[in-house]
Amino acid sequence: MTSQHCILQGAPLDCGKIRRGCIMGPDAYRTAGLAEALCSLGHTVTDIGNITPAPFTDTPHPKLHRLSETIAWTHALADATEAALPQGLPITMGGDHALAAGTVLGAMRYAATQKRPLFVLWLDAHSDFHTLESTDSGNLHGTPMAYVTGRSAFPDWPVLPAPLPFENIAMVGLRSVDPAERAALQDTAITRVDMREIDETGIARPLGAFLDRVAAVNGMLHVSLDVDFLDPAAAPAVGTTVPGGATVREGHLVMEMLNDSGLMTSLDLVELNPFLDERGRTAELMVDLAASAMGRNVFDRPTRAF
Repeated sequence: MTSQHCILQGAPLDCGKIRRGCIMGPDAYRTAGLAEALCSLGHTVTDIGNITPAPFTDTPHPKLHRLSETIAWTHALADATEAALPQGLPITMGGDHALAAGTVLGAMRYAATQKRPLFVLWLDAHSDFHTLESTDSGNLHGTPMAYVTGRSAFPDWPVLPAPLPFENIAMVGLRSVDPAERAALQDTAITRVDMREIDETGIARPLGAFLDRVAAVNGMLHVSLDVDFLDPAAAPAVGTTVPGGATVREGHLVMEMLNDSGLMTSLDLVELNPFLDERGRTAELMVDLAASAMGRNVFDRPTRAF
């Protein structure tokens, strides 16, 4: 395993949906020992603290929840992620999944300077492929993939260097996709791996094929891990629970394969709501998964009692 420099950046945004609590996520990861876990694997770690949004005016929108604040966070997180990537591997501790609009954009900008393609592995029960027009809830944590792929207008949001190509995206763990998103996804080349496919063929085959495509073109890989990728029986601390998610073992297999590939260049840990957790078990599981992605194996994984 190659030692890396990990840059932890807190993103305590809680504006992407109505249910509150993700604002506490960054501190929960710190309390659960994320930095210590990475250091124990031989990596160096810098925690730059919590990012703050760009200045904004809180202007209510008739449909969209906290639009101005989400745009401000997108600006700040894009700048922070782009600045972190030349120094190491940024790990963004969320915060709800609206943050990915900024982190993916920052990774896109940096990849463009390196003349390398960016790929995104989206580990989530949801596709988050709504446009500003198609969302019924007005919750903007359901829109980042539509934004970065440029599939609709996002007025006043940061300008994309170029839309992220559909074929550079894999969504794994899908099991709650709205009709409007489903119809839009079927017209794209996005790799879609739902839980039925995982049940039938396992998670390693489609993930391995995607990673092979990234490696073949010397791509950079941004990984966005939502707590609700996992089954809520194992990871209850999320406001968007959907039964039937990935098992703990499947989660670790994904992360171990990422480590084996050596392709991951940035990581999001999102939608952790400590207010809904049970004695920190979800935060600790997410830390364990991040450690697996960074080289921890079964022989040095801690055993926890609940």
